[in-house]
Amino acid sequence: MKLAIVGATGVVGTKMIEMVEQYKIPFDELVLFSSKRSSGSELKVNGEVYTVQELTEDRTKDGFDYVIMSAGGSTSEKFAPLFEAQGSIVIDNSSFWRMHDDIDLIVPEINTPSLNRKIIANPNCSTIQSVIALKPLYDAFGVKRVNYTTYQSVSGSGAGGIRDLEEGAKGAEPTTYPKPIYNNVIPQIDVFLDDGYTKEEVKMINETKKILGDDAIDVTATCVRVPVISSHSVQMNVTLNKETTEEEVRNSFKDIPHIVLMDDPANGVYPTPFEATDENEIYVGRIRKDPTMDNTFHVWCVGDNILKGAAQNTVQILKALLENK
Repeated sequence: MKLAIVGATGVVGTKMIEMVEQYKIPFDELVLFSSKRSSGSELKVNGEVYTVQELTEDRTKDGFDYVIMSAGGSTSEKFAPLFEAQGSIVIDNSSFWRMHDDIDLIVPEINTPSLNRKIIANPNCSTIQSVIALKPLYDAFGVKRVNYTTYQSVSGSGAGGIRDLEEGAKGAEPTTYPKPIYNNVIPQIDVFLDDGYTKEEVKMINETKKILGDDAIDVTATCVRVPVISSHSVQMNVTLNKETTEEEVRNSFKDIPHIVLMDDPANGVYPTPFEATDENEIYVGRIRKDPTMDNTFHVWCVGDNILKGAAQNTVQILKALLENK
């Protein structure tokens, strides 16, 4: 199997390499691609040193079986169809392809690719952890409505977001965010649209429906950037179709391999970014009934946005494709 990783030197790209190693993805040949600026650097994969190469149109003809990409929307828009035209299956981490009708949007714990096209989209990082926490409720009780409030770490903006936080602590002006993130929270992720929502909020709304395959769910969201390096937190207010109890909601998360239930607030047990960072699972807690609405519950979930929210989910898709080839 011939594999390419595009954007290999970035924050997510380097984590993709770690996930390829962790999941023991079998390849006969591996090529690491980047922009011209980062080409020539060296990275280790499975103990072997690889020289990063510049991605050009000609290189898409090199006969790759699979290509995993984390290089931004404009790069994906240009290069993913070129790889696809040569027979490669592309798994893309950008936002560009997610809502195209003929493109699969995949979280392996929830759905499987149809491969209508040989481009598979990786969902938004905050959407991935949210739908993983939402799915047990959807299966057991049905979901009528969900209101997301996110608390998203700066690593979601890549190296620039981390720089704004770290340099902001020293008094530097932000270069990535519209306002300082150090000692602050910013109720804006991506640009504002005409209706007052941001593009990030609209991503969560639309992607939730597409991944679950259910346009009837009412979804709304408010997305906030917080001064945390790693891991996103999401507060979900969920209205269910079937009458149930707080205990039954809590029990729906038990014995699921990719979910860790931490829900004993009286004894200080609830998930935070500290527990979730560098972990592959989604952490769930603070489960309680909302007394202001019928059959509605609060659920708090935390996940590493660079791992499950990006690199891990991408490589899990690749692993599933290889296992079900």
